[in-house]
Amino acid sequence: MKILVTGSHGQLGNCIRKVFSGDADLDVVYTDVEELDITDREEVDHFIRENKFDFIVNCAAYTAVDRAETDDLKAAAINTVAVGYIAQAASRHRVKVIHISTDYVFNGESFRPYEENDEPYPRSIYGRTKLEGEGILTSFCQDALIIRTAWLYSEFGSNFVKTMLRLSSERDSINVVADQIGSPTYAGDLAEAVHDIIKHKKWLPGIYHFTNEGVASWFDFTKAIFEIAGKKTKVNPIPTSQYPTPAKRPLYSVLSKMKIKNTYGVNIPYWRDSLKKCLSILGE
Repeated sequence: MKILVTGSHGQLGNCIRKVFSGDADLDVVYTDVEELDITDREEVDHFIRENKFDFIVNCAAYTAVDRAETDDLKAAAINTVAVGYIAQAASRHRVKVIHISTDYVFNGESFRPYEENDEPYPRSIYGRTKLEGEGILTSFCQDALIIRTAWLYSEFGSNFVKTMLRLSSERDSINVVADQIGSPTYAGDLAEAVHDIIKHKKWLPGIYHFTNEGVASWFDFTKAIFEIAGKKTKVNPIPTSQYPTPAKRPLYSVLSKMKIKNTYGVNIPYWRDSLKKCLSILGE
């Protein structure tokens, strides 16, 4: 089984490399912008045609949420237009696509976990470009599979967990938003879910949600990081209004995982358990 993984230098791409390396049945080609420029239509089509892939896992994305508010053309080029190029080539050469999307497609005003068929309404350029990417993908590849996730962290790259650990060594106290609610998600668990889907006997396309189990605020998340890592830094809860950002964050980002569990039987750990695992890998 031959698989293309785009955006392989990112958090999820690195975790997929780690998970997939243990499966001898998989022949995986890992690319990032140096190996494959997904914003070049002809290059994408040629690469996919010549390599005869069975699956494409598209982890590539413009994820600088605040910068996207002023860099909207680049965000759209990667999150929307490039997804269209992948979709066209995949459809032409009969390749199955797994595409990673985000909770930012929703407005965050719900009071119950978002289900896959809930009406999206993004409040940021990032969210809008990711939603448009979903749309252009399914317009060309009606049998594509989209996984929306949220609050990703890992032992790789830059992320919230690593930032908090760094700040704990620099400050005696830190202010963290306490009124944004979601589910911290270890990218390694999402990588395992992608692997399970690829190895599943049936291909059941559509939109799915995946985060770790449980709910927390960023304040709760930070408290847990420091508690597990044995850090003494004090954490002060603040409202979003005291931490303004160029892009509006969803106040509520909890996603329902019932569909992916019932369809593919994936294992979804509780967020604190996965946080302990990641911190252990980081040596904390």
